[in-house]
Amino acid sequence: MIIQKSNRLTEVSEYYLSRKLEEIRWMNATGEKVINLGIGSPDMPPSEETIKVLSRSALNPAHHGYQSYKGIPELREAISLWNQRTYKTTLNPETEILPLMGSKEGIMHISMAFLNPDDEVLVPNPGYPTYTSVSKLLGAKVRPYDLLPASPQAIDMEKLKKEDLSKVKLMWINFPHMPTGRRADETLLAALVELAKEKGFLLCHDNPYSLILNDYPLSIFNVEGAGEVAIELNSFSKSHNMAGWRLGWVAGMESYIKTILTVKSNFDSGMFLPIQHAAIQALQNDDDWHRQQNQEYIQRQVVARQLLDLLGCTYTTDQAGMFVWAKAPGHIKNVEEFVNEILQKAKVFISPGQIFGSNGEGYVRVSLCSSRDLLMEAYQRIETYVKTHTPQL
Repeated sequence: MIIQKSNRLTEVSEYYLSRKLEEIRWMNATGEKVINLGIGSPDMPPSEETIKVLSRSALNPAHHGYQSYKGIPELREAISLWNQRTYKTTLNPETEILPLMGSKEGIMHISMAFLNPDDEVLVPNPGYPTYTSVSKLLGAKVRPYDLLPASPQAIDMEKLKKEDLSKVKLMWINFPHMPTGRRADETLLAALVELAKEKGFLLCHDNPYSLILNDYPLSIFNVEGAGEVAIELNSFSKSHNMAGWRLGWVAGMESYIKTILTVKSNFDSGMFLPIQHAAIQALQNDDDWHRQQNQEYIQRQVVARQLLDLLGCTYTTDQAGMFVWAKAPGHIKNVEEFVNEILQKAKVFISPGQIFGSNGEGYVRVSLCSSRDLLMEAYQRIETYVKTHTPQL
């Protein structure tokens, strides 16, 4: 390069899974046929009618122009109705909903809308790495808070209350939690809303897993008064099998949405209209469609746990979402090397827990986004690996 990279990149490296996917691609190109259980990209399709609506709309010559930065009114109305059915919450479709090209985009927009350099951001540990990387890109200071794996309470609220949070601008929360599958309850969400009010920061609830292996979906807006201090991201990626479509939304009080829109309107030129039409249809998937998705995930979960049993890992059986989070056996000293050995010798990739934060050290994560047949093949490969290797890493 004839110029140097920006200073902001000194604190951020390429996403681990991005690097690993490239390594797996090269392995597959040489005929090694890796089974990738490392990422949460749903392998099942959207509903049939969703795809039909996309196709019909795309055939209309008038549907290929620029669109509103706010999305079409019909999509915002459909999102509002979906929230009412799913969470029993009321959102004004005109002022309190902003469709996004994926909720990951929303994390950047929210952070750019509200963070200044040296502002502090509370980020779960372990947690989604993008909360940390985006905060660092913007020059904010990341303050990790612990997710408590063995405690009835997911977050030590008493500890947080005693800390000096005067410089905190945002707090990221994510329930059901990725990567641990931990569920929240209204008591915890209410305590977080109260803390945000007391300390004067914005609570950002990232909520894409609420319909996956979770019988009681919750929104932050189920808490009375949350609208004053909270916003919520949601996504079509997991709940509707539309990860590659890049569809999501952020909901919240009008002033928050307007502020985020100021950023978003400088990034894109609106969402492709046929995708918006398809999203409206997807939001009308009935309970039976979602029930069938979850039944498949339940059956896959059984095989994933059996695979982890072979490796000597331990896990809780009450996890929501599309992963199984498990503690590696105690004799494994370096989980990343353990994962790499499994990749090289069994040709199965699972994620090492430390990529989600220091509290992920000693853990692994297995995705349920592969067919039962592939999971069974992975099980058989792991079984052969265990019989022929005794890892002492």
